[in-house]
Amino acid sequence: MNILLLGSGGREHALAWKLAQSPSCDKLWASPGNPGIAQEAECVALDATDHAAVTAFCRENGVDLVVVGPEAPLVDGLADSLREADVAVFGPSAAAAQLEGSKGFTKDLCARANIPTARYIRTHTLEEAWGALKRFDAPFVLKADGLAAGKGVVIAETREEAQHALAEMFDGKFGEAGAEVVIEQFMTGEEASLFALTDGETIVPFGSAQDHKRVGEGDTGPNTGGMGAYSPAPVLTPELEQRAMREIVEPTVRVLREAGTPYCGVLYAGLMLTAEGPSLIEYNVRFGDPECQVLMLRYCGDLAALMLACAQGQLGEAGTPQFVEDYAMTVVMAAEGYPDTPKKGGAINLGQAESDGSKVFHAGTALNDGALVANGGRVLNVTASGQNVTQAQRAAYAALDAIDFADGFCRRDIGWREVAREASNG
Repeated sequence: MNILLLGSGGREHALAWKLAQSPSCDKLWASPGNPGIAQEAECVALDATDHAAVTAFCRENGVDLVVVGPEAPLVDGLADSLREADVAVFGPSAAAAQLEGSKGFTKDLCARANIPTARYIRTHTLEEAWGALKRFDAPFVLKADGLAAGKGVVIAETREEAQHALAEMFDGKFGEAGAEVVIEQFMTGEEASLFALTDGETIVPFGSAQDHKRVGEGDTGPNTGGMGAYSPAPVLTPELEQRAMREIVEPTVRVLREAGTPYCGVLYAGLMLTAEGPSLIEYNVRFGDPECQVLMLRYCGDLAALMLACAQGQLGEAGTPQFVEDYAMTVVMAAEGYPDTPKKGGAINLGQAESDGSKVFHAGTALNDGALVANGGRVLNVTASGQNVTQAQRAAYAALDAIDFADGFCRRDIGWREVAREASNG
């Protein structure tokens, strides 16, 4: 089949890498792509906000499947436009994509379906938010309602800090995404990510992961899009995964189907494993970044065929997704100044980073006169596998240390919780 992949980050490089390996993939285009993706696909210039142009490209080139990597085109309704033109799409409609496009939408859906999640209040003005703040105890969880590139969540330790953060949010710190703010009860526990594929009827699990959002070691500093991840997440035991599917994912898919907005694509549930059981933190309507990188390193099936079955409503006939037993870890190399003002243009030499079977996914790179340079905040995703998290961590950092990127930095403790557990268990 002919496939068009939309996106330009590390997630899309991982998807391109796996799609290009798929026996059912005949031709792979990517837009806009990056230097790493260009090694797997033919990169073309398309504006994802120009639905007519994307649709025309698909018609002219006989595209059988469009895979939408990032969330913004999905919230913008690109999948709807393509489906109206009879092009199969892996990704939800604009109505279903509100699961990520609006925190408030998701919280209200959880309330209707009795899905476990934190107590919340939706606020529309600064004065309303300050009033709502009185109904919560510190620490305070403040979320911009709309899309904020993974950076729209503030955890404030004091009421004064929360008031200041709310003032910034309503003053436009996150643009239109902060026009409404959801205030939530702080949940205690360990976070894990659960992925599932669905065509609106059939639902199949697609692995677990644990990521590291904070920029600093020991999970300190501001939230980022993610500084590293590993898969699977042993803390999400088979019993807890089954419970999360039963109590969280399945009711969500059912409610959307009953509302006439069936969900198609990957559903990424960010979970808090509380003393009472799994509770939903938030949904994403696409693969996580960098969780996708470790999932793709472990997935051993025909991804193109699986995505097409999902897009065509035939997921029930595709069988259960299979993963290798090894663990995978990815470590993000970010540009100096990230997440505030990352430095662009720094020279990169990958050296022998991939010589031992590790994989370097390009997240924010470009070519300058043929030389690889940094072109974003998160620049590289150095990914490796091992028989446990400790081995995968060792392999990932060995590959990372083979890279010459003077303007780059990384956390040196990705996977620290599970490494500590493995050490204590002997």
